Amino acid sequence: MSELDTTPPAAAEPDTAAPARKRPKPGERRVQILQALATMLEQPGAERVTTAALAARLDVSEAALYRHFASKAQMFEGLIDFIEQSVFSLINQIIEREPQGQAQAARIVAMLLQFAEKNPGMARVMVGDALVYENERLQQRMNQFFDKVEAALRQGLRAEAEAAASAGLIPGTIATPTVDAQVKAAALTALAVGRLQRFARSGFKRHPTEQLDATLALLLR
Repeated sequence: MSELDTTPPAAAEPDTAAPARKRPKPGERRVQILQALATMLEQPGAERVTTAALAARLDVSEAALYRHFASKAQMFEGLIDFIEQSVFSLINQIIEREPQGQAQAARIVAMLLQFAEKNPGMARVMVGDALVYENERLQQRMNQFFDKVEAALRQGLRAEAEAAASAGLIPGTIATPTVDAQVKAAALTALAVGRLQRFARSGFKRHPTEQLDATLALLLR
């Protein structure tokens, strides 16, 4: 998300009234609201975030929140938009730079878990812990998010397996390239989801990247 402007205001002239609070630039308050929501979700064991608590954190009224978002569900959609844009932009970069399917898959999983580790509040959204009492469509969007991640993993793994099969490097007793890619992509996605859940439910104590290289080597060999 965009960083807030932290430049301190100029000091008031002597014997003059304090200047009025600076009005946020267009779109700035919206970013502030999403950043505050993400920060509140980073608190281990945090209960459901209410609009009243969010407004209090920002020192504004609840009505002020609803001038920027029609509902709290729309605020969570803003966080999901950020997750999707960030992760899939990085996935596209990995696909462009890494031609080998298994290495590509390993880098995608590592990136996903590193992203969550650096953004604990987002991790709670990704695994649905923060969405339990919210609109069902939010959880459906996160389900679709992981379906897309799995599809990206499967595509790279299948391309590599098909190339190996064509070159005669895969024995006939091994599953077809398509099935092999499906199994590995599903296992990698399940690994990522499981580690994210453990991270969120441990109060962010069990990092999702623990012994990751060794685990990926076992799944991809």
